[in-house]
Formats: sequence, structure tokens, C-alpha cells
Amino acid sequence: MFQQSEAFLDIVDEHEYDHPRCLGRMLLARTRDLDQIQLHDLRPAIRAALEHQPLDSEKPGLAQHYCVECARYFESDVALRSHWRTKLHKRRLKRLQEPAYTIEEAERAAGLGRELRTSTVSTAA
Repeated sequence: MFQQSEAFLDIVDEHEYDHPRCLGRMLLARTRDLDQIQLHDLRPAIRAALEHQPLDSEKPGLAQHYCVECARYFESDVALRSHWRTKLHKRRLKRLQEPAYTIEEAERAAGLGRELRTSTVSTAA
């Protein structure tokens, strides 16, 4: 009978999520990013539309119990209300109060901001 070495089992565990099938599962489980929620979902008109969605048999709770801040559906109103009292929801609320990460901020961090660029045209005549 063939026995696998411990080193082989470590490699298998290390690359557990490298298969495309696993990547697809991870992408399906992905929720909305914080900046998407801040800049789009928290607008009053869109928030109202998300909270009062039409019935959808494909989603949990027929899409009637949705937490906008966490971008999650719940089975019942009781589950949604108990979710509002959890640490995960409160942490998400706290992170949503911080300003959204912008492209300009990323460029400044990379040294591409406008204030750091030097002029290549000399003004001396």
C-alpha cells in the first residue's frame, strides 16, 4: 500500500485554493467592497431600493431581508435584527464612516501625485 509523505500533504494543503474550481467559489462568495457601498449603496434612493426589493426565489429570504452595510441577505427579519447586534456589523459600520479610498490617494502613495511632479520646462529665458 502506498503511503504519502508528510511533505506531500503539506504541499497539497498549501495549494488548496489554487484550482480554478476553488477560485470560482471564492469569487461567488465575494461581497461588495467598502468603497462601492459608500459611494453607491448608501445613497438614500438606492438604499431604499435595496431594502425593498421585489421577491426573488433565488436569494435567501426571497430578497426581503437585506443588510445594506454588509451587502448580505438574511432568511428572516429576526436573523437580520440579530445581525445588527453582532460585532461584524458594528465593525463594518465603523469602517464605513472612514472616507473612501480614492484613485488620487493611490497615486499620491505611489509618488504620482500632482504636487510631487517637477516641471520639465524651464522658465528661465
